[in-house]
Amino acid sequence: MSRPLSKIAPDWWDYTTLDSEILADAAKLTEESLFKLSRPGFQVHYYETLEEFYTAEALEYVEAWRQSTPDNPVGLCGPIGPTEQLPLVARIVNALEINLKSAHFWGMDEWVENGVPVSMDHPLSFARADFQLCFDRIDSKLRMPLENIHFPSGDLAAYSRTYDQIRCATMQGGQGDTKHWAFNDPVRRVDQYLDAPPSPEEYRKLSTRVVDLHPITILQNERRRVCRERSVSSVHRRTT
Repeated sequence: MSRPLSKIAPDWWDYTTLDSEILADAAKLTEESLFKLSRPGFQVHYYETLEEFYTAEALEYVEAWRQSTPDNPVGLCGPIGPTEQLPLVARIVNALEINLKSAHFWGMDEWVENGVPVSMDHPLSFARADFQLCFDRIDSKLRMPLENIHFPSGDLAAYSRTYDQIRCATMQGGQGDTKHWAFNDPVRRVDQYLDAPPSPEEYRKLSTRVVDLHPITILQNERRRVCRERSVSSVHRRTT
């Protein structure tokens, strides 16, 4: 049976095209049933306050970086959104005097304007936000060198290769209104995806690339005054 048209953007795939039984089952999930979805490699955690949540996010940075050594460098990939954890990361690193000289960081996304990733001079640059809210606040004696901080701009293939060269211990990602993870938006209903969206297997093979944003995502970012039509998104087969 063919899947229905989107109720929001008929030229696109999105969650409104899913089987109605799947949507009904999802709507029935409770706090208790969500906990039962935990399994090896997929743990569900609840945080009672925003402060707990942001602290937990910040500690994931610190815990990943503390695994790094000169002989076995380790890093973390993080998004922009939320950003409240970033100053906490800097504060923890400085307070505990954690040496990050061998550690790495990957920025997950960057905006594209006129076909080119924006520079750090752009007021909406994700890299700019990471530096202003985190890296510029870390003591220079502790901060990792610039060559250990990677963003998806310029040569995207070279950016992707760094994941094969350095172990990424944790990859954080957020879910958007269109139910995407880390700007992996649903695609348009055209060409080979006219009758069916990409399979999970196809998505897992994708590397860092420029993606068209779904209308729902554009509306979401419009609300945040961060509207752009395209973004660079990184997808890597990595465990967290």
